[in-house]
Amino acid sequence: MALIVQKYGGTSVGNPERIKNVAKRVAKFHAQGHQVVVVVSAMSGETNKLIALAKEVQANPDPRELDQICSTGEQVTIGLLSMALMDIGVPARSYTGGQVKVLTDSTFTKARILSIDEANMRRDLEAGKVVVVAGFQGVDADGNITTLGRGGSDTSGVALAAALKADECQIYTDVDGVYTTDPRVVPEAKKLDTITFEEMLEMASLGSKVLQIRSVEFAGKYKVKLRVLSSFQDEGEGTLITVEEDKNMEQPIISGIAFNRDEAKLTMLGVPDTPGIAYQILGAIADANIDVDMIIQNVGHDGTTDFSFTVNRGDFAKAQGILETVKAKLGGREITGDNKICKVSAVGVGMRSHPGVASKMFKALADEGINIQMISTSEIKISVVLDEKYLELAVRVLHRTFGLDQ
Repeated sequence: MALIVQKYGGTSVGNPERIKNVAKRVAKFHAQGHQVVVVVSAMSGETNKLIALAKEVQANPDPRELDQICSTGEQVTIGLLSMALMDIGVPARSYTGGQVKVLTDSTFTKARILSIDEANMRRDLEAGKVVVVAGFQGVDADGNITTLGRGGSDTSGVALAAALKADECQIYTDVDGVYTTDPRVVPEAKKLDTITFEEMLEMASLGSKVLQIRSVEFAGKYKVKLRVLSSFQDEGEGTLITVEEDKNMEQPIISGIAFNRDEAKLTMLGVPDTPGIAYQILGAIADANIDVDMIIQNVGHDGTTDFSFTVNRGDFAKAQGILETVKAKLGGREITGDNKICKVSAVGVGMRSHPGVASKMFKALADEGINIQMISTSEIKISVVLDEKYLELAVRVLHRTFGLDQ
């Protein structure tokens, strides 16, 4: 008998029929003698509807009140799923985040989990019940409802699994696992049986949308055994995300090719080449709560230098406006921008022990006439910025170059 936490996303519980199908799946695990905690998202599209409703009343909704509104989406789902389980003879009990006592800080709309009181859940599990918990939400020390930010139900699932010391946390989604790249771009992409936390963290941060990045961080920190499965298929083992030490065989050099279209590049030309210039440029960007990804400062000449960095495409116009102000203060020559770029990354822990990965990657792109604008590396990834029109070609070429279609 195992203690399993299962998390179902919005598409998995998108309508009453799908909720009934989830109930049947959960019932199978329960019938096998497992203790099951189910974490659910709101029905697909519901959170967006609630946010739109709030904005009809207040253009910039008050964060505390917005959390009150958005948390109701999951409340509907937990009630419906508990009823669906009872209807097929499985005892079940639903809990909101506050009823479990998922304690968070008070950062409304993007709260962080501080602790979880698992006593009530354990009591119900011991009594043979399935426990159904609302994902994406908790309460702060003052009893205010808080939400964890978009995709926060993944984090809820992993956090509950950590608190309960569950044998496995299963994330059910609309794909049947983690692939070497997006199968819509490369039909030959292969499903991975296993991937390390480090690789999954890089894949999530670099544009792979399978798992929310905070949930992967949480799972790695608390050593939660994590598995990604499809809620629309009864068969299959999905992808197990685990610590590298669990693997007996040698790692492949590259595990996957990740990409992100939502990139934009800004360059300030001819700024004084003096100490503190990077801080003066990027400090203003950080103060506006804009995340910066890649950064390049060119070699100075004639006492000036060029400074380039990338931001999310949605922040492009805002960041450009800030740079115009900074340019006037610093005496920069010109600002150029490009919001038609993309980032393509090769990820794999095998890079640590295999030299020459970067040169192989760059040669493959050069052979296709694809120009690299920026490069960023870490111990287990190499990312390049390219013109957006080359994205799909670059992904296909690199997927083939590193033998991921074998």
